Amino acid sequence: MPLRSNYIIDTFQVCGGNVTYGSRGQLENRGIYTIGYPAYFPDAYTIQNDYISNKLDLSIIIPVYNEEENILELYEKLCCVLSVLDKRYEIIFVDDGSTDNTFETIKSIQDSNIRILRFQRNYGKAAALSCGFKKSRGEYVITMDGDLQDDPKEIPRFLEKLKEFDMVSGWKVKRQDPLSKTLPSKCFNKLTRFITGVKINDFNCGYKGYRKEVVKNINLYGEFHRYIPALAHWRGYTVGEIEVEHHPRIHGKSKYGAERLLKGCLDLMTVTFLMLYKKRPLHVFGGIGLVLGFSGIVISIYLFSLWVTGTGIGDRPLLMLGILLTVIGAQFISLGLIGELITNSRNNDDYIIKFDSYELENGR
Repeated sequence: MPLRSNYIIDTFQVCGGNVTYGSRGQLENRGIYTIGYPAYFPDAYTIQNDYISNKLDLSIIIPVYNEEENILELYEKLCCVLSVLDKRYEIIFVDDGSTDNTFETIKSIQDSNIRILRFQRNYGKAAALSCGFKKSRGEYVITMDGDLQDDPKEIPRFLEKLKEFDMVSGWKVKRQDPLSKTLPSKCFNKLTRFITGVKINDFNCGYKGYRKEVVKNINLYGEFHRYIPALAHWRGYTVGEIEVEHHPRIHGKSKYGAERLLKGCLDLMTVTFLMLYKKRPLHVFGGIGLVLGFSGIVISIYLFSLWVTGTGIGDRPLLMLGILLTVIGAQFISLGLIGELITNSRNNDDYIIKFDSYELENGR
C-alpha cells in the first residue's frame, strides 16, 4: 500500500482504541515517532478518514408501527427541510414489528441517508427509541413520530434551541386529538410536572431534540419514553421546551388506547422511585419498616404492661395487630437491606464525567 501524506490537524483514533492523539508529543509518548511534518501513517490515515466520514451533524429517529400510508409523504417533507440545512444527516426508521407494508415502503426509498432498523416483533416505542439512540451517529438527535402529526419544518427551531439546552421537548399547544386523549394527557402532565420537578408542559410529545451525549446516557425500557425529560434532568442535563405545530392524523389509526394512562401512572411511580432511591433502597423500605415496626413494638409494650398487672390480653385484636406490624416492619427492613446488597454488588459508577483535568492534560 503506498504511503500517503497527512497533516495532523485533527484528533484521530489509532487502531480503533479509545485513546486519541492530536499532537506530535502525544504520539511520541505512546512510542509512535515522527520525523517532522507531514507525518506518514498509512493505517492511521485510513482510520482517521473513516472516523471523519462516519461523523454526522444530525440524526433523525422515527419509530414506526403500521404507518405504510404515511412513510413516503413524511420522507418528502423531511427532504424539503433537510435539503436547505447545511448538515450531514441520517434518517433512522425503526420498524417496531409492523404487520403491514411499512418495511417494504421504507426499503423502496432510494436514499443513502436512510437507515432501516427492524424489530422481530412489536416491542414498544421505548425499545424503538433506545435502539435508535444506540445506532445514531449525529451530534444532534431529533425524534419524531411517523404519523405526519409532527411537522418536519420544526427541526431548525429544535437545533437552534439546542444551543441553549442539552435536550428540548416539543409542546403541542393546539393538539389535534379528541378530548378522550387530550384531557387525560393534561392531568397526567400536571401530575408528572409536580412529582418530577421538571417544568415542561408536555411530557407525552414524541417530538424532541437532544445533544448526542444525552441519548447515549439514558436507559429506556417499558414505557419510559414518556419520561425522557425527567430522566435527562435526573442525570444533570438541562431541559428546555418549544411550542410545535401539531397536525391531525390523516392516514392510519392511533396505536394508544385507554390502557396508556394506567401504564403511564405505574411507570411514573417507577421513575420517581428510581430518581429518589435507586442508590439507597434502604431509605425507602427501611423507613416504612421502621414506622410499622415501631408501631408494633409500642402496641406490644402497652399490652405487656397490661399483662403484668393481671389483665388478660390473649383475646384482644390489638395483640394480633401489634405482632403483625412488628413482623411486617422487620420484613420491610430486610427487603431494604437486600436491595442495598444488590445495589452494591453492581457497578456503581452511575455518573457522567463532563470534565477531567488529568485526561485533558494528557490528551486522553
